[in-house]
Amino acid sequence: MHCRFVAASILAFLSFSGTAMAGECAGNPDALGTSRVLSIDPAEFQRLGTIQYKQTLPLDDHEVVLTFDDGPIPPHTDKVLDVLAAECVKATFFVVGEMARAHPAVLQRAYREGHTIGTHTEHHARLDRLSADKAEKEIADGFASAAAVLGDKNEVAPFFRFPYLDHTGAVEDRALKMGLSLWSADFHGSDWTFITPEKVTALALNRLEAQKKGILLLHDIHDRTAKALPVLLRELKKRGYRVVQVVPASGAVAKIEEKPGTTSPKTEQAALAKPDEKAPANTEQAALATPEKESAEKPKQWAPASIDQKNQKNADGVWHTHVKRRKTASAKGGDPFQNFFRALWRQ
Repeated sequence: MHCRFVAASILAFLSFSGTAMAGECAGNPDALGTSRVLSIDPAEFQRLGTIQYKQTLPLDDHEVVLTFDDGPIPPHTDKVLDVLAAECVKATFFVVGEMARAHPAVLQRAYREGHTIGTHTEHHARLDRLSADKAEKEIADGFASAAAVLGDKNEVAPFFRFPYLDHTGAVEDRALKMGLSLWSADFHGSDWTFITPEKVTALALNRLEAQKKGILLLHDIHDRTAKALPVLLRELKKRGYRVVQVVPASGAVAKIEEKPGTTSPKTEQAALAKPDEKAPANTEQAALATPEKESAEKPKQWAPASIDQKNQKNADGVWHTHVKRRKTASAKGGDPFQNFFRALWRQ
C-alpha cells in the first residue's frame, strides 16, 4: 500500500510547483523551482547530516535540501511559505508539537502546499537531559500532535530532528526503533542568533559554497529568516544550485502507535476549537528558550553514500529518485570537537 504522505506530497508537488528545468512557476518564469523529489527509506538512511554523522543525503553537486525548524508560528512561518510558494520551492519542516496545536492552520497550509512535514518533539525539549522514557514520550507526543493536526499519522514523514541537535545514545536508539530517520544538517545560517537577514544569507551561502551540496538548517520562527529567504533563493538560482525535496519511500511510516485511552488524531483534530487561536503568552520564548547551538567550526569532509540509485521521470517531466543504501558503518557518538563545545555551552 502506498503511503498517503508520499502520494499527497507528490500530488501537491505536481500541482503547486514548476520545476527549475521546466520553468513553469505561475507568475514567476525565472523561479528557482524544485529540481527533483528524492525518496528515501528511513530504515536505510537512519542518520543524516555531517554536522553530527558520517553520512548525509546522496545529493549531486550543487543540490541543496531546505529544512526549517521550530514552527509553525504566525506570521513568520506564513511569510516563509509565501516566499517558497513564489519560487515554487519545496522544503521540509520539522515542527514542534505544541506549536502545531497552537497554530494548526499554518501547518495544514504547509502540508497542503506540498512540503514535507517532519517532527521536532512536543515541547522542543533537551532530550539529552531527560530519561530515555521521557525523551521517547517527547518524540512520540510531538509526532502525535502533528498527526492530529493533519488528520492521519501517514501524512507526517518519519523524519525527526533532535532539538539543539542534542541526544544520548539511548535516546537515539529509541528514536530509531520508532522507525524514524534522524536528521542533523550539513550547514546552517545561524539564524537563531541576533544577526541581520543579510548576515543569515551570507553565512548560509558561504557554508554551502564550502561544501557544494547538502542539507541547510534554518528556522521558520524568525522574521530575519523570512526576510533573508527571498535573497537566498535568488542567489541559489544565480549560482546554479538546485533544490531537492525529500520524501519518505512508499510505505515508510513511523512506528508510533496510539496508546489506549488517548484521542485519535482525527477526533483530536475535530476538537481543535478554532485554527490559530491566540497562543499562550510567550509561546515562542517558552517553547524555545535556548537557541540551536553553533556546531564546531572544524571542517568536515562529506562522506559519499554507498547507494543503489534509480531515477524515474514521470509523465509531467519531474525526476523522482529512489535510493537504497548498502550496509555501511554509522557513527553514533558525534564529533568529539562538537561534544566539547556543547559541554562548554552548558557551563
